[in-house]
Amino acid sequence: MRIVDNPGARFAYLLVALTCLLAGDALRFTFGWWAFGILSGTVVAVSVWLLIVQRARWRLSSLPYPFIAFLLLATASIAWSAYRPETALGLMTTWWIASTAVAAAVTFSWAEIVRAMSIVVRVILGLSLAFELFVSLVLRHPILPFNTQPGVDYSQYKKIPLLLYWSRDQLFDVFHEGRIQGILGNANNLGVIALIGLVVFAIQTADRSIRRRWGVLWIAVALATLVFTRSGTITVALVVVCFVTLAVLLVRRAQTPRARALTYGGLLATVAIGAVAATAWHGAILQVLGKSADLTGRVGIWQSVIGLAQQHPVFGWGWVSFWMPWAAPFDNLAFRNGVRQLQAHDAWLDLWFQLGIVGVVVFALLALTALGRSWALAVDRRQTQRDHAERYDALSLFPLLMLVLLLVQSVAESRLLVEYGLFLLVVIAVKTKRSAQSPDEAEVPARAAI
Repeated sequence: MRIVDNPGARFAYLLVALTCLLAGDALRFTFGWWAFGILSGTVVAVSVWLLIVQRARWRLSSLPYPFIAFLLLATASIAWSAYRPETALGLMTTWWIASTAVAAAVTFSWAEIVRAMSIVVRVILGLSLAFELFVSLVLRHPILPFNTQPGVDYSQYKKIPLLLYWSRDQLFDVFHEGRIQGILGNANNLGVIALIGLVVFAIQTADRSIRRRWGVLWIAVALATLVFTRSGTITVALVVVCFVTLAVLLVRRAQTPRARALTYGGLLATVAIGAVAATAWHGAILQVLGKSADLTGRVGIWQSVIGLAQQHPVFGWGWVSFWMPWAAPFDNLAFRNGVRQLQAHDAWLDLWFQLGIVGVVVFALLALTALGRSWALAVDRRQTQRDHAERYDALSLFPLLMLVLLLVQSVAESRLLVEYGLFLLVVIAVKTKRSAQSPDEAEVPARAAI
C-alpha cells in the first residue's frame, strides 16, 4: 500500500523527519555523520515522492513567492561563491529541508503536525533528563560525543573546552552556575526544544487533544528543562511568546472594529514602552539573564562577520547554511573559548554575510508574510458557512507562536536558516498561504488520547 494511503506509515515518516530535524545533533553524536546522512537521504527520497504522487494537491504558484525567490537566490549564489564546493553541499541540505517542509505542509494537517512534534519533543526531553541523570549519578564526570564534530581535533587542546562536551555533568549544579545540555549537547538548543514543547503541550491541553493530567505533567517537564538550561535567549523568547499569546486572547475578545482598534493601540503602546524600558535598563536585564556585556562572546563574532559582509554587501559571499570548518574563511573566522564557531549567532547577520542585502530582504519578506498570515489565522474566526464562524481554538495559535519563538531566537542564533528553524518557517509559510487561498486548509484539532 502506498504511504499516502496508509495513515500509520505516513505518520511514521513525519516522526522520522522531525527527529532528524529536531534531534539532529543527538543522532550525529550517537551514530555518526554517515548514518545520519543515510537516514536524511531516505527522508528526502520519501518527501520528493510524496510531492510527486500528490502533485494534484499543490502547484508552484501555491508556494510563497519569497520562499521561491530565496531558494533561487541561494542556488544562483554558487556562481559567485567564494567556496563553491561548500555552497553545493549547503544547497543540498537546504533543498532537503525545503522539500521535506513542503511535503509536510501538503500532506499533513496542523493537528497531525502538532501531534507528531509533541511525540518527538517528549522523547527528546525525557531522554535528555535521563541522560543527564545517568551522567551525574553513575559516570560523575563530563563526557564527549561518541562521534566528533567536523573540524574538531581533541589532541590540539591541553584541556578540552566545556563547549565540546556532550554533557558537562552539571545537573546537580543547575541552581548555581550549571546548565544541562541533554542529548542535543547544547543548552540553548535544548532550551528551544523545551519551549517548543511548552507551546505544543499547552495547545494540546487547552484543546483537550490529550488528557489533562498528561498535559500538565509534560508542561512541568518542559518548564523544568527550561530552568535547567539557563538560556537567556530562551527566557526572552518565553516572555515574548507569553505576551503574544495574551495579545491574541485580547484581540479575540474585541468583537467590534472600534474595540479591536483600541486593543491594537494598547498593544502597540505596550510594545513601545517595553522597548524603551529594555533599552534604558539593558545592563540590568543582561545581569538578570546571566549574560555578560559582550553577550557571551557574541559581540566579537558579530564584528568579525560584519567585517566580511561589508566586503560583498549586495549579494554576499555565497550560500552555505552551516559554516564549513575546513573552508576559508570559516576555518579562522570566529572562535569562542578556543572552539571554532559554525554560525554567526544571528540569522540576519548570517544572511547578510552569505546572500547580501538582497538575501536579507527576500528572507525577511518570507518571514514577515508568514507572520502576518499566522496572526490572521490566530485572531480571525474561520468562516465555514455563510454568516457562520467557528469557535476559536488553541490549535490556531500554533503557527504564530512557533514563528515568534523562531524570530526571537534568530537574533542570537542562526537556526532559523537550518534544520528545524527553516523547516518550521517553510511549513508555516506554505500552510498559511494555502489556508488563505482555501479555508479548508485551516483544520480543527483532532481528539486523541495518549
